[in-house]
Amino acid sequence: MATNITFHPGSVSSTERAQLLQQKGATIWFTGLSASGKSTIACALEQHLLHLHKFCYRLDGDNIRMGLNKDLGFDERSRNENIRRIGEVSKLFADSCCICCTAFISPYRADRATARELHEKAGLPFIEVYVDAPLSVVEQRDPKGLYKRARAGEIKDFTGISAPYEAPEHPEIHLKTDEHDVVQCVKIITDYLLSHGII
Repeated sequence: MATNITFHPGSVSSTERAQLLQQKGATIWFTGLSASGKSTIACALEQHLLHLHKFCYRLDGDNIRMGLNKDLGFDERSRNENIRRIGEVSKLFADSCCICCTAFISPYRADRATARELHEKAGLPFIEVYVDAPLSVVEQRDPKGLYKRARAGEIKDFTGISAPYEAPEHPEIHLKTDEHDVVQCVKIITDYLLSHGII
């Protein structure tokens, strides 16, 4: 890491930015197995919040893995770095008063804890949303055929099959997507945001 860098603070305070934009920033961190519904719910929430005239943006595998993190693989070290970068980027979005929805498997508790700590140190809300569906359900959904390929040994280090997933122990929101549909999940999150003064 370079040692000859000096941080230059901006001239707009977080309070002034929030007052001018009439919005607080936050990161909503969706975590769960592949096919649990993370991206589907994040997309629906993003659309709902934008219709409420809230500045919102979604980060997921499509726009991060194909750009910022295209140099990373799926081994444990690469997954750690993937989540570290996403934590830093989502913190910047939240600092700009954006409601940032991140939808990533993010299988390791330690990595999610690091992302949370980044936000807490900056005084920014971090809302962990556990998108929970049993393995039997996500394997049945399997929209991209990934579980089938992982079971056949064609994909190694696949979370839930040949790599671990460490479920959140104390998420702010726990969504059971085998029991709730997308509309219900968006309402649960929106109610949380309202009750905590984020929107």
